[in-house]
Amino acid sequence: MLSRRLLLGALGGATLTPLAGPFLGAHAASGSYEDFLAGLREEAHQAGISRLTISRSLSNLRPLDRVLQLDRRQPEFTLTWEQYRDRQLVPQRIDKGRQLAADNRQLLEQIGIRYRVSPRVIMAIWGMETNYGAFTGSFFVIEALATLAWDGRRSAYFRQELIAALRILDEGHVTPERMKGSWAGAMGQPQFMPSNFSKLAVDFDGDGRRDIWDDRGDALASIANYLSNSGWREQEPWGREVMLPAGFDPALASLDVKRPLRDWVAMGVQTNDGTSLQGLDMEASILQPSGAGGQAFAVHANFAAIRRYNPSTYYALAVAMLSDRVA
Repeated sequence: MLSRRLLLGALGGATLTPLAGPFLGAHAASGSYEDFLAGLREEAHQAGISRLTISRSLSNLRPLDRVLQLDRRQPEFTLTWEQYRDRQLVPQRIDKGRQLAADNRQLLEQIGIRYRVSPRVIMAIWGMETNYGAFTGSFFVIEALATLAWDGRRSAYFRQELIAALRILDEGHVTPERMKGSWAGAMGQPQFMPSNFSKLAVDFDGDGRRDIWDDRGDALASIANYLSNSGWREQEPWGREVMLPAGFDPALASLDVKRPLRDWVAMGVQTNDGTSLQGLDMEASILQPSGAGGQAFAVHANFAAIRRYNPSTYYALAVAMLSDRVA
């Protein structure tokens, strides 16, 4: 979501047409990049950021063509749910998640108790976001955000994120050299945008720094805190795959349609394996990500909490299914 990071596709993936040639930001016509940085330095100082941090962080920057290219790329086609699911729920990711869950069992239990969020969904988001911390992004966040703030297309949003990133540096949570992330400024193992770092990242080990880059406890606890603040309900399921009865009205398969699970059961909705559906008083929505005839799911409030981390339905379903597999 834009409040946390920029999505690279509403449904989770696309093949993209490369754009050739250098990019000039919209601000290039009305002012140089150096003029932009001069104004930014003064704004940052007015926001209470120290001159030392400003000098250290905003010196020797240059606009990055690659960032602008990625910001403008246009999808040629969107992945189907089945394609996306099969790319994300690969055996290697599942096996690695199970091993890391076992290796970090005590840490995950402590985090789960403090934030009342299931370790399995923490692991799943960690796995989906950065392959359990293996791929956190190679762009210097300050330089990437400065490029996007100067560009002008969404300058107000990225300028706000850039000031938030400078504040993180000023508070000493990370160095400018270590503050790396995606081209859009999503940072660390949980891929938080700077503004959400400020609101939701936590110092789990109590060392005075919220280090979502190199401290596993801080990173995983920050994911848990995000979900907790998004309405996660511990002891409730996210949902389950279901079979729909013949003649099921496809208009009812929508997140906007919420009914007690018992009402769906009365319509003939049942589990794939014939077991009884539990929690019949819980509100549920029916999803068919591929449309009529494809996989169907009954989803609850915890599914909505996952979607607040990333609003893509494909992403949320993949996280939920991965959480079941790594448990």
